[in-house]
Amino acid sequence: MAMLHMGAARTMMLAGALTHMLAAADQAAAQRMLDPDGIRHIQTVEPRSGPRGTLVEVSTLNLSLQAKVHVGIGATQTGFESLAEAPQGELGEISVSVRIPETAPSDRAVVFVAFNAIFSPIGMSDPFHVTDDDGLLRRTGHVVLEEGDGSCLSFRDGDDFPYRLTGNVDALRPGAEAVIEGSYTEGGPCGPGDTIDVVRVVR
Repeated sequence: MAMLHMGAARTMMLAGALTHMLAAADQAAAQRMLDPDGIRHIQTVEPRSGPRGTLVEVSTLNLSLQAKVHVGIGATQTGFESLAEAPQGELGEISVSVRIPETAPSDRAVVFVAFNAIFSPIGMSDPFHVTDDDGLLRRTGHVVLEEGDGSCLSFRDGDDFPYRLTGNVDALRPGAEAVIEGSYTEGGPCGPGDTIDVVRVVR
């Protein structure tokens, strides 16, 4: 599936989170090199969800030319795990297949990060949604608004990633804090965007 374009606000949010992610590896370099305007959007991640072990194609055409490019994965405000070196074409393009590691969480989204030889990020993706063995993910967050005719709810998780909600949502109200479990879809009856078809409200 082609990834949705990531707007400037999300780029800034993820760039700020990456400052914390990279600090463990090289705090001084992270503070010196992290430039939100210089971090490109990784254009394609396919698929967008799946269990640990899923083979994912990560590709983009727009990275700045580097001597070496690595692709890693991590949740916001945590460290990241390097998955593969990605050979780069003459125009800055990369294309690499990586597997979702066993350490990836199913209770929060993860992002793919392209970084150079000195651990400076040069690209990042929209979130990938790791599912458990039953094909479900869990998110903790709050219901933020009721859209349109009131049949669809929106949700923001603890990392401020937005979702549309469908399914078993009768117990949810705008403004409520909740822990939900459900399956991920890219779009649905509530329109385009990351969607959770809620199976249960844990609390």
